Amino acid sequence: MNEKVVILTGAGISAESGLRTFRDQNGLWEDHSIEEVATYDAFIKNPELVHRFYNARRAQLISDEVSPNPAHAAIQRLFEALGPDRFFLVTQNVDDLHDRVGTPCVHMHGELLKGRCEACNSVFDLHDPLSTESVCFKCKEKGLLRPHIVWFGEIPFNMELIYSQLSESDLFISIGTSGLVYPAAQFVREAKNVGGARCIEFNTENTPISIEFDESIEGPAGETLPGWVDHFLKQRGLL
Repeated sequence: MNEKVVILTGAGISAESGLRTFRDQNGLWEDHSIEEVATYDAFIKNPELVHRFYNARRAQLISDEVSPNPAHAAIQRLFEALGPDRFFLVTQNVDDLHDRVGTPCVHMHGELLKGRCEACNSVFDLHDPLSTESVCFKCKEKGLLRPHIVWFGEIPFNMELIYSQLSESDLFISIGTSGLVYPAAQFVREAKNVGGARCIEFNTENTPISIEFDESIEGPAGETLPGWVDHFLKQRGLL
C-alpha cells in the first residue's frame, strides 16, 4: 500500500518529555500572559522580559532533564518504514525532540534553538542566552536579535508546503494538540475534505475538534502510539 501519512504534533507529546507547556496549570507561562511574552508588541515594549522568558525555556530544553520519549521514537519508526515520499511531519512545538531522534520535521511555529536578526533577517543556531546587548554575527547590529519563534499574530512558517501535503494525505494523525490554536486546528478538515484522508487523534482527553476525527485514541502518546505504530506496520508487512 502506498498511503501518504501526514502527522501533526503538539505540546502534549513534548509534555511527556518533561517540557512545561503553556496550557499546563503548572506550566512555565503561568506567571506571564500571552501579551507579555508571546507577541511582537511585547518584544518591542519589554525585550529583556521576553528574552529572559525564552532563555529560560531554552535552558530547560538543552538540560539533562528533557529527552525524546517513546512517542517520538514511534514516529521515527514510522518514518523509517514509509520513507520520505510517504511521510510528512509538521509540529507546533518549538523544541528539537523530533530532530534528536532523526525525524525530518517542519516547525510551523519556529525553533527555540534558533535566533533571527530583525535587521538582516539572518537565522542562526542558538544555545546561549539572548539579550538587548546581543550582536548579530552577520550585520553586526546590536539589540535586534529575537527568538526564531512565531508569536501570536504572526504567520506560521511553511504554510503552503503544509497545505500541499495535507491535500495529498491518505492518513492524517494528530498527536497531543489542544485543538485550540489555528491554523493547526483546521488541518483535520483540510486533510479530510481536500485529501480525503482517514483522520486519527491521539490525546489524553477529548479536544474541541475530536468530533472531526474518524477515531480518537485516549491516553499518553508515549503509551498508546508505539503499539499503534507496530500494528499499522505489521498490517502492511513493514514490520
